[in-house]
Amino acid sequence: MADHQRIHPVDLEAGNRPSAPLVPTGSFRSDKGDPTQQLPNNNQPHYQQQRGHGHGPLPPPPRRVAPRAPPLPPPKRRRGSRGCCCRFLCCVVVTAVTLAVLLAAAAGALYLAFRPQAPRYSVDRLAVSAFQLDPSTLTASAAFDATVTAANPNARIGIYYERGSSLSVWYESYRLASGGFPAFYQGHRNTTVLELAMAGEVQLGSAVVSGLRDAQQAGNVPLVFRADVPVRVELGSFKLWKVTSRVRCDLVVDRLMDLSSPIKIKASNCKFSLKL
Repeated sequence: MADHQRIHPVDLEAGNRPSAPLVPTGSFRSDKGDPTQQLPNNNQPHYQQQRGHGHGPLPPPPRRVAPRAPPLPPPKRRRGSRGCCCRFLCCVVVTAVTLAVLLAAAAGALYLAFRPQAPRYSVDRLAVSAFQLDPSTLTASAAFDATVTAANPNARIGIYYERGSSLSVWYESYRLASGGFPAFYQGHRNTTVLELAMAGEVQLGSAVVSGLRDAQQAGNVPLVFRADVPVRVELGSFKLWKVTSRVRCDLVVDRLMDLSSPIKIKASNCKFSLKL
């Protein structure tokens, strides 16, 4: 009976492989388990292929974060230009302070050497040579003769009165007459009396004429005498630059529209200033 059982060899290299497994399914398992269940499925994720018995799905692999580039260092400040500006400003400040000190010292020396004093002016007499008022147009025509005294109290300073001066007599904001100051030289400690003539024409308002008549009846007519005279101051033999000498005299006269007798000046207050 053993002679009738023949073993037929299987040529595995020729491709005649058996279609069924050599070990029937369910008879026994090898150490590595069932080969049909061990084959991986390429369509499933990697974490599902490695799933074990009794364990959940594995977490996804951590993301790779690209490393951040290190921050750029702050730009370096240029200290050279800033230092030059600081040195330049320091030089300017030092120069200005030095010049101010030198000018103050020179001014102090000049003051001690010459002892300057302001000139004095006064209006001694004011006469109305003509005053006419047109009642239809309320136009006033006036002419004044004034006596002005200019005193130079300085012992070492002379005054040159230049051309281009302006004299005027005002009632409120209306200029009644105007004239000029003569050009002359006033020496040291000199007092000069000047006879000045002024004339003009101006249109007044009805309220101004009424106020002027009321002031004349009261015997107190306010007037203002103004003088702007360009002068040059002489210090020893040195002649300074031209400045404008301004004189303002507030006057009160007894009348203005009556020419029967000379006008009397009841009050006079003169102020002097310089315009550089």
